Amino acid sequence: MADLQGLIFDMDGVLLDNTAYQARAFQLLFRDLGLTTNARRLLRRLNGMPATAILQSVFRHEVPKKQLEEYATQREFLYRTLYWSHRRALAGLVPFLEAARGAGLKIGLGTGSVSATLSYVLDHLDLRRHFDVIVGADDVQKGKPHADTYAVVARQLGLPPAACVVFEDAILGEQAAYRAGMRCVAVATTLRAEDFQQPLAVIADFEGFTPDKLRALFAQQTQVPKPRAALARRQYAQQQ
Repeated sequence: MADLQGLIFDMDGVLLDNTAYQARAFQLLFRDLGLTTNARRLLRRLNGMPATAILQSVFRHEVPKKQLEEYATQREFLYRTLYWSHRRALAGLVPFLEAARGAGLKIGLGTGSVSATLSYVLDHLDLRRHFDVIVGADDVQKGKPHADTYAVVARQLGLPPAACVVFEDAILGEQAAYRAGMRCVAVATTLRAEDFQQPLAVIADFEGFTPDKLRALFAQQTQVPKPRAALARRQYAQQQ
């Protein structure tokens, strides 16, 4: 069994507790489009996917890629406007990142967000300096629940997947971690503990969480859980 060598973080719902604002932005867009979709319930299932993929899931017909991108741009504007004065790191995050660096761990970020959104969060909160590698939607062909995002981060960190732990708030993100051959810590900003499959731990934030605690949990789970196909399904219709 590999020793713990690297940490990989999702962004939304992990570095910051912003899912409610994401949902509100989707809801306002749906209202403009004449859709009755419940955005909170939608994100409980599909959070972690690129916005265009989430948007396609609410239509019963195929929507041209260009149109989806326009909708996603509109949603992004709404989100940034709503969240502008509320941007803050999750409690305990920065001390944990500093402690992890001091413990010799490499640190990466893997998210379904595009570059402009990364800047909106990371640069405003001065978080970019904590990450050795940052991989976003522009850097992979297939988003979560596919393994690509986390696999690319591990490769760029120069680490075997089995030596990495992913921090995720979403079902699809947890499945992406397992598909990439990595263990996972669940951050319960959006979901309940019982919604996740088999994380090392479920934390509300990073207060009191330390690299030593993580190493102990990592050693206890000797094998990466096998991903469950049912949890990786991307169709929102199954939840309606």
